[in-house]
Amino acid sequence: MRYHVDDGIAHFILDNGKMNVLTPSSYKDFYKYLCEFEISREARVGIFYGAGYDEGRSFCAGDDIKNRYRPVRTRQQELEAYLFLHQDEGETASRPGWEEDVYRHRRYKPIVAAVSGYCLGAGMACMLQHSDIRVAEPGARFGLPEVSFGAAGLSGVTRLAQHLSPVDAAWIALTGEFVGAEDAARLRLINEVVAKDRLLDRAVEIARLIARHPPTAVRIEMEALEIGQTMDRHDAARFGQHLYKLHRTNYEGYGSEEGFFAGRSKRKDA
Repeated sequence: MRYHVDDGIAHFILDNGKMNVLTPSSYKDFYKYLCEFEISREARVGIFYGAGYDEGRSFCAGDDIKNRYRPVRTRQQELEAYLFLHQDEGETASRPGWEEDVYRHRRYKPIVAAVSGYCLGAGMACMLQHSDIRVAEPGARFGLPEVSFGAAGLSGVTRLAQHLSPVDAAWIALTGEFVGAEDAARLRLINEVVAKDRLLDRAVEIARLIARHPPTAVRIEMEALEIGQTMDRHDAARFGQHLYKLHRTNYEGYGSEEGFFAGRSKRKDA
């Protein structure tokens, strides 16, 4: 995993072979960068993609299941790793462990995913957990194939049935079949299908649409989007109004003619 911030946009880049598979070290780095991103004043929005997307490399084909990472653990040690995470890990990241931190991390800054090639298994889980807007090139393929070799549970980790209709979520979770980019857009798993040579440019364009807004307003909308899903409409309305009033009474640019027209100018330029 590589990470850098350029002109207010944080770049999360998976970089591990043709398929950009995930390793224990990848998860550890991803979690570290997510935490850095969250507290950075410079980083306003993120984009998440696989290295070499323009050379035919995939976004992420999931966990690296071909390699067995050291140290090999007993079942008791694996249970402790899941429950207590990284105690006694040492210098070398191991599995299980850091993927739990990545999946559970609560994030209130937006990330745009740009998907090329395969987006499978844990790669799809990371995309669902840590992107809010998604674009993909026409050759992109999405799926949770782990069910075919006896591993399961990612549909729960990702709350897949909240992203999709229950029948579409069931199809992906239970058949193990891949979904193409056009079908993914139809199912609203992604927002847009764009030409491969425009993939990263489009992700940056969308990121800039977000970055032009006051960061406090974006932060509040992120919280409203997440927490509002778990409330009934009366509690959601009350919660949203509290957030609105909090921002309105404390944001200096709110309601000013100068702030309003500056926003309109930015929209025209975008």
